[in-house]
Amino acid sequence: MAPPTVYVTRLLPSPIMATLRERYRLVAEPAEEAIPTAEDLRAGFAEADAVICMLSDSINADLLSHATKLKILANYAVGYNNIDLDAAKARGIVVTNTPDVLTDATADLAWALMLSVARRVVEGDQWVRTGTWRGWAPTQLLGADIAGKTLGIIGMGRIGQAVAQRAQGFRMRVVYESRRSVVAPPGLLWEHRPLDQLLAEADFVSLHVPLTASTRHLIGARELSLMKPTAILINTARGPVVDEKALVAALKAGVIAGAGLDVYEEEPAVHPELVALPNVVLLPHLGSATVETRIRMGRLCLDNIEAVLNGRPAPNQVS
Repeated sequence: MAPPTVYVTRLLPSPIMATLRERYRLVAEPAEEAIPTAEDLRAGFAEADAVICMLSDSINADLLSHATKLKILANYAVGYNNIDLDAAKARGIVVTNTPDVLTDATADLAWALMLSVARRVVEGDQWVRTGTWRGWAPTQLLGADIAGKTLGIIGMGRIGQAVAQRAQGFRMRVVYESRRSVVAPPGLLWEHRPLDQLLAEADFVSLHVPLTASTRHLIGARELSLMKPTAILINTARGPVVDEKALVAALKAGVIAGAGLDVYEEEPAVHPELVALPNVVLLPHLGSATVETRIRMGRLCLDNIEAVLNGRPAPNQVS
């Protein structure tokens, strides 16, 4: 009997691709960095028993209308705001995600952004590379301390809590806003705050909420105006959680001191004025971008596909 057919919208790490080729028939071999066109997606969905899709793939009702054989959409991400869940449910298609395995990688990156913005790491790197640096000076590229400051976390899920745990090493006070209270590990104190109070207290604000109707532009002009002029905003969650136009205005006017962004409102497009600002560090959506994490994400997709195609419940089905 012929193996099931799988459509992979983007090239995945080598161990995952090797397993896919061994177990299934691929609709097509994904190419390095190739972005599927709308026509590619329609053709792949029409032929596949299972699809591994990316957060950047818009899976809407029209696309799913071509998926006459499709049993499972394995989203290669934790978030799934790119998928029309109602349309998938109507067609009996299981939707899965990849929770837990990218928590540490994303938390580490949030800290990398905090340190980079606070200590002006990117600016310093450019000075050295371009030959601008003329030697040490006592007022050169002065940044901000992190140790002993207040960290505000908006969204205290797995990643938010991982970021909070890392704050212990910097002797930081942690305040958080979340839909529900969480219990800190022994020896740690995490204080719940309403959003406005958190914004006013925190020296660093790190965003870790999913993208929903209620979190779109959660941070806009009003919220930025509540922050300290010395505060730094970090976003490794979803781009539209922040109103980029308002952020640009706040950064240019000194309403806040800086920002570190891994995600953008119109990804991969970035607001052109953000690119020109020296007090912003911009990354190309690297939150889960470690070899180990991306392989673990792929293995979760494989586990979910194998379960569904063999008539078992998916380990990571989303509702």
